Amino acid sequence: MSNRYAIILAAGKGTRMKSKLYKVLHQVCGKPMIRHVVDEAGRADFSKIYVIVGHGANDVKAAVGKDAECLLQKEQLGTGHAVLQAADQLADLDGTTVVLYGDTPLITHQTIEKLIHIQEEQHAAAAVLTATIEDPTGYGRVIRDASGNVAKIVEDKDANSDEKRVKEINTGIYCFNNRKLFTLLRQVTNNNAQGEYYLPDVIGLLVQGSEKVIAYETESFEETLGVNDRIQLAAAGKYMQERINQTMMKNGVTLVDPASTYLSAECTIGNDTVIYPGTIISGQSRIGSGCTVGPHSQIKNCVIGDETQIEQSVLEDSWIGNHVQIGPFAHIRPLSKIHDQAKVGNFVEVKNTEIGERSKASHLTYLGDATLGKDVNMGCGTITVNYDGKNKFATKIGDGAFIGCNANLVAPVTIGEGAFVAAGSTITQSVNNNALAIARSRQTNKENYALKLNYRANH
Repeated sequence: MSNRYAIILAAGKGTRMKSKLYKVLHQVCGKPMIRHVVDEAGRADFSKIYVIVGHGANDVKAAVGKDAECLLQKEQLGTGHAVLQAADQLADLDGTTVVLYGDTPLITHQTIEKLIHIQEEQHAAAAVLTATIEDPTGYGRVIRDASGNVAKIVEDKDANSDEKRVKEINTGIYCFNNRKLFTLLRQVTNNNAQGEYYLPDVIGLLVQGSEKVIAYETESFEETLGVNDRIQLAAAGKYMQERINQTMMKNGVTLVDPASTYLSAECTIGNDTVIYPGTIISGQSRIGSGCTVGPHSQIKNCVIGDETQIEQSVLEDSWIGNHVQIGPFAHIRPLSKIHDQAKVGNFVEVKNTEIGERSKASHLTYLGDATLGKDVNMGCGTITVNYDGKNKFATKIGDGAFIGCNANLVAPVTIGEGAFVAAGSTITQSVNNNALAIARSRQTNKENYALKLNYRANH
């Protein structure tokens, strides 16, 4: 691995977000912004990644995990001061340092790598990532010299009329010769209206010292968008979703309406799977090939096999096999496991339950804390009575058992292999293999009794 380093600035609170959550922890397509940046940096060729933390330091560190080293900026005194927090680790090293931001979740490792490549190839002291936009109002302009190198970066409020017409803007992302960066950072002053130490001042010092500063213009301006408020957060989410959806479609997934399909940045979907509108697939869900999902389904942190059909249902933290049918209007709650060719039909709720191969719960059923063997039939309206108000209890149903409609299985209870439970039964004792269990009051008909009730008089 080369002597390349990344510094990600993530110390700001983000007051414009108007949130108790620190800015870089706000999610874009199901993942905190800081994680997007750390993950993309991790895909580039860096020897070490540092994250500068400040507000909410412990929470940000938790999100970063072991993928980068966090350095604390006790006082937020500007971007230059933030980068200086890595001086003890980097100032005496040869190599290249890229400065990124924890609130630019759309940056890609390809763009980072291109910026590094052009800076190293041209032996420049620094490279500035730029973009050209039609309306550059509010952005710092990149002014080039006759050779095409960077002559200066001028802020919008300080630009003259000619400079204001320049449409190439500074994105704030830089690649530096590491030693020169830290040498000049110590010369940056805070003689400005904000009393802060600004990283772009290093570019000015390099130019003054006749050092070569170049610009690399990205074709994807949206990659460089920073998020400062909820409006920009939504815009970043839209760009990210388009990117995710396009990647999925290029890999062989059919999205019937990409604009109304929401996929997390960490989910995977196999080829020839069809996703219908209104579907949300979140977390680290993994969906196999040839599946049909939706419309209007929600899947969170599930593993789903091949050729499975899910229609208008909600699935959470569960494992689903191949050729399974789920829905419409089913709810698969956490810790459930549904094996191949099983069916969970309309208005069926499953919680912490294992359903064996080819078993069916076709409609209006609750299965909680249960284990079903193979080829089990659960009749309409069947309930595993798993909770006594204090503790949860398990129900076990053997292979080939048939549970009639409207049965209550009062746990803890075991239904043996091949056993039958008559419709309307409330089972409180275990049933042996191949036995028939009937647990209901004997019917009594009282002739003409309805006449005595006189119900019809009011109709």
